[in-house]
Amino acid sequence: MLALIQRVSRAHVEVGAETVGAIDAGLLVLVCAEPADTEREAERLVDKLLKLRVFADDQGRMNRSVRDVGGGLLVVSQFTLAADTTGGNRPSFSGAAEPDTACRLYEHVLATARAAHPIVQAGRFGADMKLHLVNDGPVTIPLTVR
Repeated sequence: MLALIQRVSRAHVEVGAETVGAIDAGLLVLVCAEPADTEREAERLVDKLLKLRVFADDQGRMNRSVRDVGGGLLVVSQFTLAADTTGGNRPSFSGAAEPDTACRLYEHVLATARAAHPIVQAGRFGADMKLHLVNDGPVTIPLTVR
């Protein structure tokens, strides 16, 4: 699975005029399933997200996890993370899982995260979404779980 993680002061996602997910301080997580991914990768991704030390400790060093700071997770599906631009100017998304598989794995990420963490919000799979965020730092980290 591919993910792009942004430490945020706040973030929300809208579908049309409706806010479907919102958090205060925490992690905005853009997620893309790849064809070979299984539930195992989804679970490993959640484990990594909850342990990733990207929040400041008392000395200002990135040494605390989203769990340590009581932050939220806003998880949004984003197949464009699999974009391949090596063949020209129009990206290919053949590296992304088929929609049925991607949706199932995205839902598994959400279920796993919700079972392990108290603050988990989500976008809507397959929807045209608008993300609003305040990137804190800025901190943006690409992550691949295989």
